[in-house]
Amino acid sequence: MKKGYIVLENGKIFEGKRFGYDSEVTGELVFSTSAVGYIEALTDTCYQGQILIQTFPLTGDYGWIPEDAGDSPIRAAGFVVREWCDSPSNFRSEWTIDEELKKQQIPGICDVDTREITKILREEGVMNAVICDDPAKVDFSALKNFRTGKSASTLVSGSKPVKFGDGSQTNGTVTVINCGNYRNVVEKLLAENFTVNVIPCTATSEEILKTGPDGIIVTDGPGNPEDNAKTVETLSELTGRLPMFGISLGHQLIALAKGAKTYKLKYGHRGANHPVKSLKDGKVYITSQNHGFAVDEKTLPSTAVVTYKNCNDGTVEGIEYLDDKAFSVQFVPEKGFASANTENILYGKFTDMLNK
Repeated sequence: MKKGYIVLENGKIFEGKRFGYDSEVTGELVFSTSAVGYIEALTDTCYQGQILIQTFPLTGDYGWIPEDAGDSPIRAAGFVVREWCDSPSNFRSEWTIDEELKKQQIPGICDVDTREITKILREEGVMNAVICDDPAKVDFSALKNFRTGKSASTLVSGSKPVKFGDGSQTNGTVTVINCGNYRNVVEKLLAENFTVNVIPCTATSEEILKTGPDGIIVTDGPGNPEDNAKTVETLSELTGRLPMFGISLGHQLIALAKGAKTYKLKYGHRGANHPVKSLKDGKVYITSQNHGFAVDEKTLPSTAVVTYKNCNDGTVEGIEYLDDKAFSVQFVPEKGFASANTENILYGKFTDMLNK
C-alpha cells in the first residue's frame, strides 16, 4: 500500500497508508465513537464535506452492504481508520469498504494512530486537516482558513417536493422540511399512517402551507445552523400556526427562529452512545447524535422549557415551546440504543399535538 499522511492545521503530521481513492482532500476533521454503522456514518448527510475518523480500531469487517446505504452517496470527504478489513465476513456484504471508497472517489488513510488524533481533537477542538502524499507541500495558512462553504444543508436537501403515501393514510398529512436526513422520519410517519410531503429546506412558508400540512417536522442535516437564514425566517413565520417537531439541526433552527442563539461545540457529539437525561422523569437514554453545534440555554425565550440534557456536558438536548405547540430534540430518535423508546415517546407527543 502507498504511503500517505494526514496533516492537522496545528502542525501535527501522522504517517499512514493510503486506501480508497488516491487523491488529496481537505476538510474539517471530526470523529465518531460508534463501534458499528460505518456505512450509515459515511452516507450521513451531517458529514457533508468533513473528514471522518472512526475511533473503533477495526473498520470494514462486514464489508459494504448497498442495502444499508440505500441510494445515498458517501457524504464524508475523507475517511481515517486505524485498520480496515480486506476480507469482510458477512452474508450481505457485496464488496470491501476500500472498493466502495474507490468507486465513489473518496480518499482514505489507515495505519495511523486514531486514538492520538482523537485525543488531540478532544483537547484542542475540531480542526481542519488534509489527506495527502507530501506534508512538505501543505500550505498551513490555507489549511487553517479552509471553509467547506455555507448552508451545507442546501446541498443535500433536494430541489423538488416529494409526496409519500398511497392515499389510504388516515391520520392526516405531515410536511417534512428536509435539511438532509429525512428517510427515517418518512418511514416512521408512514408506519404511523400519515401522508408525508417532503419539501426542501429552502421552501418558503407559503410553499409549505400549500402542501396542506396538519403538522411540520424539521429534520436533521449538516453545517452551522446560523448559515440557514432563509430556513430560520420561514420557521419564524410558521411557529405557532401548526404543531412542529424539530430533530437535531431542526432543533437548532427552531431555537434560532424563536430568537435563541447557538454556539459551536469543542468537538461535537458524534456516535451512537451519548447519554441524555429526561428532566421530566429522570430517565437516561443512550442516543445517536451527529452535530457540532448546540443551543445556548441562556438565550431561550421565557416560554421555552428545557426537556432533555446531555449527561456528559450539560448541553441542551430537548426544548418545548409552551405557547407554540412546538418541541425539538438534539438527538436522532429513530436511531441508537434508545430508539425503541424515544421515537415512540416523541412521535407519540407529536401525534397528540395533531389531534388536539
